[in-house]
Amino acid sequence: MSGAVSAAAGIESVSGPQREVLSVFVMKRNNRSASVIQTLRDAIAAAGPGARLPSVRALVTEHRVSPATVERAFAQLVGEGLIEPRPGQGTFVRERTDGAAASADFSWQSAALGAARADGRSLGALLALPPPGSLILSMGYLPADLQASSLLANALRHTAGRPELWDRLPVDGLEPLRAWFAREVGRGTVYSPHDVIVCGGGQAAIATTFRALVPPGHPVLVEMPTYTGAISAARAAGLELVPVGMDEKGVRPELLADAFQRTGARAFYSQPTFSNPAGTVLPAERRAAVLDIAAEARAFVIEDDWARDLDLTGTAPAPLAAGDRHGHVVYIRSLAKSAAPGLRVAAVMARGAASARLKSARGSDDFFVSGPLQAAALAVVTAPGWKRHLNAARAALIERRDVMVGALRAELRDHVTFRVPGGGMHLWLRLPDHVPDGELAAEMDRRGVIVSAGRAWFPADPDGAFLRLTFGSSPAIIREGIERLGAALAPRLRDRGPP
Repeated sequence: MSGAVSAAAGIESVSGPQREVLSVFVMKRNNRSASVIQTLRDAIAAAGPGARLPSVRALVTEHRVSPATVERAFAQLVGEGLIEPRPGQGTFVRERTDGAAASADFSWQSAALGAARADGRSLGALLALPPPGSLILSMGYLPADLQASSLLANALRHTAGRPELWDRLPVDGLEPLRAWFAREVGRGTVYSPHDVIVCGGGQAAIATTFRALVPPGHPVLVEMPTYTGAISAARAAGLELVPVGMDEKGVRPELLADAFQRTGARAFYSQPTFSNPAGTVLPAERRAAVLDIAAEARAFVIEDDWARDLDLTGTAPAPLAAGDRHGHVVYIRSLAKSAAPGLRVAAVMARGAASARLKSARGSDDFFVSGPLQAAALAVVTAPGWKRHLNAARAALIERRDVMVGALRAELRDHVTFRVPGGGMHLWLRLPDHVPDGELAAEMDRRGVIVSAGRAWFPADPDGAFLRLTFGSSPAIIREGIERLGAALAPRLRDRGPP
């Protein structure tokens, strides 16, 4: 097989089954090359200028690739100016030639900054763009082929030409957009547009809410496991995270009541509908109990309704906020999950004094969200094509979820356990207890598959080993990724025997 045929141009010239085989060949080769490059980048970052890098032979053995693949990886990094070959000696991290930069001393900054308030590594790993050619089984948004790209493009073309949208706007956002968010909660009278504050994405809404409602050093109750972005935001705000246990139906009311009483906390962050990562849905009786417990504790429930648009069964219950009479629920809803990650538009809704606190905290961040972006968001969600987009995305997610479930059962049988989620885009996979999920996630990364280790989703010590797998990618990527997961787990399972 010639090099020209294995290249992209060569593939285009081949048709039928042969073309499909060649495409898979090229994808696998690119994945292996990306894995070698990432290993070398990690070594460069850890070792510093002048350090010797692993040899071609060592990398061939570690990654089980050909010497040509390793040579291509070295050539790319030489071209980027990161490494330099020294004939007869090996390959080394390139020395800095800028004397001033090489001699700069930043050690004083550690003392000036003091202790870090948050460890952002878990969230940073989740947000990092994967190497080219990776099989992505961990992401927080719809993949490109399921995003509302055409709706957004049309909306932005129209809104960008409206000069009034480029002027100053109210800190709480455009009134028609606030009215749409308020109506979406249901029952019509729960929130008015005045109670809605537009934020630059769901993460910004969570961070603003924590800062506005909970003083630094005070406790905030969270489900365990819970969204790693909320863990990061709470720690960055200097809050004490208090985990509350869950089961297959969501947070356990008796444990929630005990945590409020024991800690004196005044806020509970919750995802009662399709929790991320576990996918649980809080049933009606527990929803009523959570509201009663919050009322008894005179506390807030911060309801993050992140997957409202990704209900795959059409049976999702109404938000907690819809049954809240006395302003205990602060409600967060984002559009980025169901439209596209670049649509950084979300809303936080509250009544009473909490609303004023939130508006004050929101204004100190960045004054207001871009007017054209707000108007485009409103145009998208009120367009006739919005419901068609959601229906198509849900249908694709159902198909892809079922492909992942089938692949897991075929590859791993009873060695892992999981529940089939009825919404969202994540599957929470419990591993055998003897399998370190962090090590497995790192091994998968070396195999060109991006997954998320479960420990990132726990605010305290995890009660087992887990992976969060996202089923948004194409069926072919899902099947190949799960096949590689099976290969990575196989030696660990052989060591322990049958489950």
